[in-house]
Amino acid sequence: MAAFCRIKRSHFLFSRSLKQFLNLYTQNNNTQIQNPFIKYNLFQFSSTPTCQKPQNFLPPLSLEDSRIVDKLVHVFTERLDTSKSEELDELGPKITTLIVEFVLKRLKSWRIAQLFYNWAKNQSGFSHSCHTFNLMAECLSAARQIDSMRMLVNDVIKCQCYFTPRALGFFIRCLSNQGLVKEANELFDHMQKSGLCVPNSFSYNCLLDAISKGGDVGLIELRLKEMNSYGWQLDKYALTPTLRCYCNAGMFENALVVFNEMREKELVDAHVLSILLVSFSKWGKVDKAFELVERIEDLNISLNEKTCFVLIHGFVREGRTDKALQLLDKMRKMGFVLDISIYGVLIEELSRNSEIEKAMQLYEEMNDSGVRPDIKILTDLMSCVRDERDMIRIVEERYESLELKDRMLLYNSVLKGLINNGSTDKAYRLLCASTGLESGGDFNKDNPFSMKELVCPNTISFEIVIDGLCRADRLEMALSLFRDMDHIGCKRSVLLYNNLIDYLSRSARLDECYELLNEMKQSEFRPTHYTYNSIFGCLCRQGDDAGALALVREMRVHGHQPWIKYYTLLMQKLCKDGQAVKASNFLADMVQEGFLPDVVGYSAVIDGLIKIKQLDKALDLFKEICARGHCPDVVAYNIMINGLSKAKRVLEAQGLVDEMMDKGLIPSVVTYNSLIDGWCKNGDIDRAIVNLTRMTEKEREPNVITYTTLIDGLCNAGKPNDAMRLLVEMESKGCLPSRVTFMALVSGLCKCGKPDIALTYLQEMERKEMKPDPYVYIVIIKAFINNLNPKEAFNVLEKVVHDESLQDLNGKDLSTLKEAILSLLADPRTSSNVKILLEEGHFTALCSISEIG
Repeated sequence: MAAFCRIKRSHFLFSRSLKQFLNLYTQNNNTQIQNPFIKYNLFQFSSTPTCQKPQNFLPPLSLEDSRIVDKLVHVFTERLDTSKSEELDELGPKITTLIVEFVLKRLKSWRIAQLFYNWAKNQSGFSHSCHTFNLMAECLSAARQIDSMRMLVNDVIKCQCYFTPRALGFFIRCLSNQGLVKEANELFDHMQKSGLCVPNSFSYNCLLDAISKGGDVGLIELRLKEMNSYGWQLDKYALTPTLRCYCNAGMFENALVVFNEMREKELVDAHVLSILLVSFSKWGKVDKAFELVERIEDLNISLNEKTCFVLIHGFVREGRTDKALQLLDKMRKMGFVLDISIYGVLIEELSRNSEIEKAMQLYEEMNDSGVRPDIKILTDLMSCVRDERDMIRIVEERYESLELKDRMLLYNSVLKGLINNGSTDKAYRLLCASTGLESGGDFNKDNPFSMKELVCPNTISFEIVIDGLCRADRLEMALSLFRDMDHIGCKRSVLLYNNLIDYLSRSARLDECYELLNEMKQSEFRPTHYTYNSIFGCLCRQGDDAGALALVREMRVHGHQPWIKYYTLLMQKLCKDGQAVKASNFLADMVQEGFLPDVVGYSAVIDGLIKIKQLDKALDLFKEICARGHCPDVVAYNIMINGLSKAKRVLEAQGLVDEMMDKGLIPSVVTYNSLIDGWCKNGDIDRAIVNLTRMTEKEREPNVITYTTLIDGLCNAGKPNDAMRLLVEMESKGCLPSRVTFMALVSGLCKCGKPDIALTYLQEMERKEMKPDPYVYIVIIKAFINNLNPKEAFNVLEKVVHDESLQDLNGKDLSTLKEAILSLLADPRTSSNVKILLEEGHFTALCSISEIG
């Protein structure tokens, strides 16, 4: 923030700059200006950039000059063709910059002014002054002629005309008003470097104001440093655009530094405060904005109405109605008159958030203050009001004063409000009462809404109630009401047909869906993509591939696209039922009809084919995805890689991983897990470990599946010590072993002839309350027997004989357990103990004594 250093004004620099300007200005060859400082008051070096017109006080014209001005104005306003005017040829040599200024001031049209300006520019011996340039700039800027303004800048540069600091500032403001910030900055540099103007603080402040609108922070800081180098104290008119520039760029920390400096210098006013507050609100910094609002009293500044209104709208836009309501309370205390727009935006947001009590409080406040709510506010209230008494009161207060169109809107909002409250029956009966239809109840007797005689329901009324009935699972009532529309002459709509077809399709009432579809075709209503896809979704949910394909063909004729989510659902259902080939054929038929299925649909079929052992067919379909212009995503690759890995075609799987990386896809943890599992099952543990290393390199954190697979693979490869080390590493990285991890390690250690160590891990499982599968106990019993340790084998057997889960053993495990019992029965060290268990009947659930004997 060096741009805000406090440097005292250097009188030497200022006097030297002024002397330089005087020397340059007296070199002007325009002899008509004898005393420019007296004529144009050039000693007024005010820094305030608020003047809207050039400060040139024109001296009175001579009688002859006045006649010339009149003639020129007449010629350029009355004649269509000025290119061949003899009168202009005579007047050309007589014009002066003063005459040109008077003429420009009297010409009302920018086109005529530009025509006159160009004519004067081309007169021999005449050149425009800074004041004629400024008058032209003011004229073109007011008319928003940006291209002409750019051409005027080029004229100024070519003319090499001297400018006073105030004149340069005014010209820059004209450029700034049209967003020509680049042109303003380049002109400023040109005038300064060429010595055609010695800018003062006013000139710089005008430039800062222009730069702030463009939001170029670097440029505005550069100009501030230049001002400091001249010894100029940065005042309100330099700091305000700087504050705005930081705010526009979202650099709020910098903006607060500027704001605090202005506060210390007592330069903060309502305008400065508004810039900061509105910017905070615009960028979603609601809390900071409100914090500043809270400090306003300390700054001895009052917020204006416009700023408060903007802030409330901004707070609501950010979903901060709490702060908006607090600011509203402050506005009341400050005596501001709240208008309908503020009430409207707050009630709308409160209604949307179902903050009913607060919305009603604002409504009551409106009534008390004499602000009449419009129909938008009334309908917003109706959408959230839960108490029917409030609904009735609002209707009674406002209904009769509304025009017919607004009455209809209020009536429909009552219907919607009743349905939102769960009073669908009341909405239905109110609609029937208003139309004279039989509703199955005497609604007229206790109708709380006095609207029957005042409004006739329209199509939207029926749309609201029928949709409510459908959502309440009252399809029969909805269909009946839909048919009753004919009796009262109320026109149906596409929305009504679509809603009914959608709800019927969800109830699997396909025949009625097609009936309504055919009715639409025969009427003025054209079925939409929503109509067709509602029926298409029902067919897909039912797994009806033939019906779905027939509808797809009809959709193609009418230019409609089948929705991805539905045909993906069909693919998944067919594959789940073991009909992956049929699903694959459906995709092929879709392609035949001109619809290129999404990669998600292909992925579902590929997965289905793999599950029914049609791996090569799945691979062909995977390759077809690329051929059809789709780039398979990571999920599609993972499905294929997993299928190949499980089929022990790991080299092909590894090739797909390399392919996906070449395409810029990053393998996921699932990708690596599939490869690791494949290499482990292939007995190549070293390649599995390599993939673990690659995971770390690609910042893919191994998970419990990764470690479990490797632990099992290491044990199968005869590396139990490496498996145990991996378990320690797993835990050190914060990945907790699962029940499956422990079972893999226990089983693996037993396979490696280490049942003693396996038993310690089994005991750790028990401490962690992880229940092993029955086969784990059988494996450890078998391992102890193989290690000639029948006593430990019996201890494990004795421990689990009461476990009911042993009854669920499969044939292989049951056979292994029987062999173990026979082995222990034959061993003298354990035979007596086994016989006791047999006599107690602990094994009868597994096998008979005769079987063992």
